[in-house]
Amino acid sequence: MAPPPPPPLAASTPLLHGEFGSFPARSSRFALTLTPQALHIQRLRPKPEARPRGGLVPLAEVSGCCTLRSRSPSDAAAAYFCIYTYPQGRRGGRRRAARTFRVDGAATYEENRAEAQRWATALMCLLRGLPLPGDGEITPELLPKPPRLLLLVNPLGGRGLAWQWCKTHVLPMISEAGLSFNLIQTERQNHARELVQGLRLSEWDGIVTVSGDGLLFEVLNGFLDRPDWEEAVKTPVGILPCGSGNALAGAVNQHGGFEPALGVDLLLNCSLLLCRGGSRPLDLMSVTLASGSRCLSFLSVAWGFVSDVDIQSERFRALGSARFTLGTVLGLATLHTYRGRLSYLPATVEPTSPTPARGLPRAKSELTLAPAPAPAPPVAHSPLHRSVSDLPLPLPQPALTSPGSPEPLPILSLNGGGPELAGDWGGAGDAPLSPDPPLPSPPSSPKAALLSPITEGVPETLASSGLPPPTPGSPGAVSTRGPHDHLLPPLGTPLPPGWVTLEGDFVLMLAISPSHLGADLVAAPHARFDDGLVHLCWVRGGISRAALLRLFLAMERGSHFSLGCPQLGYAAARAFRLEPLTPRGVLTVDGEQVEYGPLQAQMHPGLGTLLTGPPGCPRREP
Repeated sequence: MAPPPPPPLAASTPLLHGEFGSFPARSSRFALTLTPQALHIQRLRPKPEARPRGGLVPLAEVSGCCTLRSRSPSDAAAAYFCIYTYPQGRRGGRRRAARTFRVDGAATYEENRAEAQRWATALMCLLRGLPLPGDGEITPELLPKPPRLLLLVNPLGGRGLAWQWCKTHVLPMISEAGLSFNLIQTERQNHARELVQGLRLSEWDGIVTVSGDGLLFEVLNGFLDRPDWEEAVKTPVGILPCGSGNALAGAVNQHGGFEPALGVDLLLNCSLLLCRGGSRPLDLMSVTLASGSRCLSFLSVAWGFVSDVDIQSERFRALGSARFTLGTVLGLATLHTYRGRLSYLPATVEPTSPTPARGLPRAKSELTLAPAPAPAPPVAHSPLHRSVSDLPLPLPQPALTSPGSPEPLPILSLNGGGPELAGDWGGAGDAPLSPDPPLPSPPSSPKAALLSPITEGVPETLASSGLPPPTPGSPGAVSTRGPHDHLLPPLGTPLPPGWVTLEGDFVLMLAISPSHLGADLVAAPHARFDDGLVHLCWVRGGISRAALLRLFLAMERGSHFSLGCPQLGYAAARAFRLEPLTPRGVLTVDGEQVEYGPLQAQMHPGLGTLLTGPPGCPRREP
């Protein structure tokens, strides 16, 4: 029998303690103490600090750690480890900071390097939620193979800054975390949907969209188009917000314990959570439209004011998230009511307790990804699969190398550039540091490139799998495959007993799965990714413009239900049917316009998997 896991450690339990020098200021000495939640730093020389500034580094702000070696012959015996952090400034924004420490307590480089690796390994284990052995033997073999992620970037997302933000913020951070990735830029609507239909999904540990909510909608419904959709939809997906609508990212940010954020701050928060690893089951709605076609929804179905603002504000996309503010103002000026019928099956049981966060799933092909004896012939490069290797990426910092890289490790270079640690300290006189030889890994681990693990041409996992190409269509293109909706009779037939029906004039109807309708709009504050519920919110006709505005202002704090608005209604349901009785209107699924007419949906608990990072980032230690 396997030994029982060690008991959880208290947040303030010291795991490692040591005295180290600094870089580039050789005269300074620091005492470092690592606990399960933070790294404590106290200066010893030249003058001890009673209240050290920046002396507490919460692990929630750390992206990664690597070991380094000096290029100076006079410093050949010392080893170094560098910690990459993203602390919040006084005004709330995050800025990257690198702290480098000199390990020089032993006479030989090999001994100092072993100590540096011990610290780097312990810190990386804590970041990824891996248990440390109780006997104190912390070796690099504790670290598993880094997950392999496919990043899909919509360069036109939001205000057209998605690609710039990806290069400036996302790629450096995930390189610091030692994640292995490939990156593809999408070039048109439904491009991501087409791509995922031809992927060998077993080769990937996750697909991450770098855009708004619309790109993830394409990915999930691309899964639905595959013959193996039941397995495909379980592929872990993540989102890094670079669009104008970042509702799911807002929910991920809240789940991680961060304060509400927008723009680059929200992107950095979600990137930190992605680097930490961990996932949760994701509830998905199966939506059936009037024509009988179906689509998967991870976010919401909207009718009335919300969908009107969403679609009519498309012309203001250049404003980014501000488009919704302007659209709301214009929508209030021309407020409409819509007659319709809403029926739902109430949730009859209390939501189950939250499922513990799961580690990042391993690819099925983990044991078969070793390089083949003969390399595959090169594939002609196509603009359809533009990769990050097409463009120069002068990443300013070294990264913890992926396991399996050759040793000795050459000096870092990327597309002709050679980043040095000099960019982290700005000093002169001392020779810059170079990356240490990588931490060893099991022989079965596949090789991965250093900073940009992308090869020229189409990645082998993007080769055609023989699936028929999808028919090009609108962003709301739908499928006929999907899970069985056992709670729903066919559209147009009577509903079974136990359903509740509301009919009348509505200003809006919203069926939402996660907590957030936007990055700063908390529509269902008590919702969870895996509660198995669809949260129905509606506003009946007769509400004033001022009262509706107060509702949306209160929704920024998630306090709109406490206003006592008589027109506001809420119900938790497992399935619903919406029948618009007004001949003209707008319906959206996850912000994408779909055909107007009756629709119905059923919630399928835990059908998908969402990369969320650990729940509730640890609080700052006293």
